[in-house]
Amino acid sequence: MLKIGVFGTGHLGKFHLQNWKEIPGTELVGFHDPDDTVATEVEQRFGLRRYPSASELMDAVDAVDIVVPTHLHYGLCEMAVRKGRHVFVEKPMTETMEQASNIVKLVRESGVRFQVGHVERFNPALRALQGRPLDPMFIEVHRLAEFKPRGTETSVILDLMIHDIDIILHLVKSGVKAIHASGVAVLTTTPDIANVRIEFHNGCVANLTSSRISLKRMRKMRLFQKDAYIGIDFLEKRTEVIRMKGEGDEGLFTFDVETPQGLRTLAVDNPGISEENAIRSELTSFRDAILSGGRVEVSELDGYMAMEVAHQILQKLESNVKPGQG
Repeated sequence: MLKIGVFGTGHLGKFHLQNWKEIPGTELVGFHDPDDTVATEVEQRFGLRRYPSASELMDAVDAVDIVVPTHLHYGLCEMAVRKGRHVFVEKPMTETMEQASNIVKLVRESGVRFQVGHVERFNPALRALQGRPLDPMFIEVHRLAEFKPRGTETSVILDLMIHDIDIILHLVKSGVKAIHASGVAVLTTTPDIANVRIEFHNGCVANLTSSRISLKRMRKMRLFQKDAYIGIDFLEKRTEVIRMKGEGDEGLFTFDVETPQGLRTLAVDNPGISEENAIRSELTSFRDAILSGGRVEVSELDGYMAMEVAHQILQKLESNVKPGQG
């Protein structure tokens, strides 16, 4: 039985607690949270033991789940890895690139399993494309959210856009060639809305727009590749693939399009979407990697690369961002 300890039991941490209690092969030993009010609520609601110090909880478990504010990630991750504990930590994995580099080095030396919580990798709409040939040459992303004070201590890049940066780096098997970015700080002191263009060495271009001051929510990604268009709706959990009709497409809806090269037949495929809980899926995959000794699905290196691009974007925004009027 894999013994788990959770650090941070705020809004997201409570979701993690509930999922760990339902994941087979694990025992949720307890939690650590310095907030007495929150801790008392968690003790009563979940019937869990509150450990008075981070070190004591780490000594009692095999693996830790870190769901605290970003500026606290590094200290807990470093302590856990040095104690030989497996680590799951929410994105971004650390506050600075120097910290992230140190974690990558420590993990390599220790041999522990270290997974970063880029939960959208486990969204059923994206998972429905597993096993399909994906080679996008143009990507368009819109991730829009209503304004909430929680989480605004970081820019919209590290708060929202980093989800899509991670997915794009996972899909595009090429290095970043150039980044262009602009943004506006409207309600906070950091960018609340930003538009970014990432160019890759293989010719792929990704345009990303993220906002946390929108009137409605949207989380959509569109992939354009040779002979296919793929639309992914992370919020509604829908996926659509429109491609040139080929063998095995007889059962799909098709339609004809007149092109300069003649009549072309397109097939519309809506892959089946499972009713997966993305948080449950990522935590279960972390458990599986530990028990099997295999690779985690979102490694410390994945977390580092997403942070690296995000911080390059932030550097661009420092010179391009326009201050808000209020």
